[in-house]
Amino acid sequence: MRHKTKVFALVGFFFLLIVLFFIFKVFKKVPIDKLIKIGIIQLVEHEALDDARCGFIEELGKLGYKDNENIKINYQNAQGDQSVCNLIANKLIRDNSDLIFAISTPCAQAVSNLTKDIPILITAVTDPESANLVKSNQRPYKNVTGTSDLVPIEKQIKLITRLNNKIKKIAILYGSSEVSSKYQADIALKEAEKLGLQAQIFTASNSNDMQQITENISKNFEAVYLPTDNLTNSCMPTIYQTTMKNNIFIVCSEITIVNKGAIGTYGVVYDELGKMTARQAVKILKKESTPQNMPIEYSIDNSKLVLNWDVINKLNIKVTEDLKLESEQ
Repeated sequence: MRHKTKVFALVGFFFLLIVLFFIFKVFKKVPIDKLIKIGIIQLVEHEALDDARCGFIEELGKLGYKDNENIKINYQNAQGDQSVCNLIANKLIRDNSDLIFAISTPCAQAVSNLTKDIPILITAVTDPESANLVKSNQRPYKNVTGTSDLVPIEKQIKLITRLNNKIKKIAILYGSSEVSSKYQADIALKEAEKLGLQAQIFTASNSNDMQQITENISKNFEAVYLPTDNLTNSCMPTIYQTTMKNNIFIVCSEITIVNKGAIGTYGVVYDELGKMTARQAVKILKKESTPQNMPIEYSIDNSKLVLNWDVINKLNIKVTEDLKLESEQ
């Protein structure tokens, strides 16, 4: 009898602990009007940009900032429309966001043009300084900071000749509306000239232009280089089919584009860019720093080589042992 009493007492004790635990969880939860408001604005659904957003949210959670617990995340996607981008930026500001995470140059510009007070964290912006988002990448002096997706362009251009050292003429192709793409294209042109390559820049304003320009490139050039660019990303099926018909390969700037038909790249990992930006955001939320004093951060030193072996085999390209080893690391 005494043994049963002890068992019941023990069960009752553990039951009480469970009840107290759930009561604590309920009362610990921050009232909805006290949650830190974090707005996220993204230009378009795009694997790299999605990875950056997910990495940002995941890292915030690891650092103690969880959606619906102590922060409230308001995610909006402009679906590639600049005018919608401006509307979203307006809404996030009117909603009194405590911090805004802008993914891509157009989104970052839309938000920064409308507020000089709310902290803005950016990513998937190649050169914030040339996009007039900050006064200096080393010291922003504005309410904007974040991470750059600048890639090792020199290594990417060299990859073209490492895959085929007989190539002499390359085309550089991007969408005309993207400032970051132009920045990369200009660097790529200089790097190509250093290697003794004949290079020419082509821009397209829409998907119809892209079809015609790609056909022209395929008749007159031996390889194509694609900077980070939303238009070329969305037109990749067209670009791939047209170039492959003419046995021309594409070296791109983003790892995700390799899966869509590019032969390879040295790319940065966007998930990691998102995590880096989250760590910056936490410093701002904890008032340990301000965007004005926080340098733009880069992941260029962590770039990795990714090759598309399906394209390599279709074009009968002989890959050197050193490239094989590097791509396997």
